[in-house]
Amino acid sequence: MRILVGWDDPQQAELLQLYLAAGDNEVFIGQSVNELQQAQNSETWDILLLSASLPDDASAKQFFSQFHEAFPECPIVGAFKSEEVYRIAHFVTGGMRSFMIRDDADDFLFLVQLILENTFDGVRAEQEKILADKLRDEIGSVYKLQQSVLPQQIPNPPGYEICARYEPAQIQVQGGKTVTLAGGDYYDCFSLPDGSLVMLVGDATGHGMKACMSIMTLHTLVRLVFKNKQHKPGAFVTELNRILCEEKMVSDHGGFITLLYGVLNPKRNVFQWASAGHPYPLLQELGSGKFSELAAGEAGNMPLGMMEDSKYKTRKHKIPANSRLLLYSDGLVEAFPDGAKEEGEFGLERVQQVLEKSAKLPLQQALESLFTSSDEYTQGAGRHDDTSIMLIEKS
Repeated sequence: MRILVGWDDPQQAELLQLYLAAGDNEVFIGQSVNELQQAQNSETWDILLLSASLPDDASAKQFFSQFHEAFPECPIVGAFKSEEVYRIAHFVTGGMRSFMIRDDADDFLFLVQLILENTFDGVRAEQEKILADKLRDEIGSVYKLQQSVLPQQIPNPPGYEICARYEPAQIQVQGGKTVTLAGGDYYDCFSLPDGSLVMLVGDATGHGMKACMSIMTLHTLVRLVFKNKQHKPGAFVTELNRILCEEKMVSDHGGFITLLYGVLNPKRNVFQWASAGHPYPLLQELGSGKFSELAAGEAGNMPLGMMEDSKYKTRKHKIPANSRLLLYSDGLVEAFPDGAKEEGEFGLERVQQVLEKSAKLPLQQALESLFTSSDEYTQGAGRHDDTSIMLIEKS
């Protein structure tokens, strides 16, 4: 600590200098108001120890008020002689954090270090709590902003049922509780004039405001670019990437966005899609129990916002009857227990196992089982990355 001391007794001041400087503390002791005023303006102090008799009642009160007004975050500890006890209330109501009584035998000197440390630690804990509360409010605001771009209702064309869900990342804190973080996942689904559906899942790196703003930028660009010209998925994603690279909003400090963008034609049962560094869709045939990762083994493309000249390929797949198509972000498969990475991630194989067990359940319950199972796999620690899932069923 950097300790500023105002003291009226020269002999006690020498002992205070000796005791307080014994650790890693930096100590300055002023024995007049002028010395204290010069010291307060030349250095930054963590705490002030002030004798209420320096050099008299009026001067001590005046310096106390002036110092507290100038440095309201710096705690002040008062030292009062036994006959000065009646003055404590004035200082405490004025902002003094703590005080001690100067006994005639000077035994109080042995407690000064402890009192200063406890006062300083208490103030720091309060400040950290205030900061934590502010951060919690900010995270809540970011989360609400993120929620505002998610579709309130998902269209279900004839012969299809679609459901989706997003959950932000969670971390475990002391006491076994989990804290929800604002993140950068995003999904969308909207109808086209010809009855086709645009569906996408995106994932911006990191958490917090930057990730959220990256997703807000993506959401705005998707609607803007789509409104101007309805490209095929590969060309559409290529155009998005070009704009994001030019803006530098996403790519600053190494940021990027992965994206799975697709267009479903429910009349022809054809799904055209493109991936920008995003997990490929998973197809489940309910009758045979067969799973297939679309385009498995094919080379992927770079995430958005990294290379301006990246080109993205349109892939096309037929959606068979009595099947389900899973679009997801990597938070689902990358879930793992705290301190147990050797056990491996939740993984695509476990995803398939959950889907197989829930094949006869309604689609919404199958979606819920994916979140429940991956969360249970973390042993209560919570998923450390945002998770978005879109599940499409062809009856």
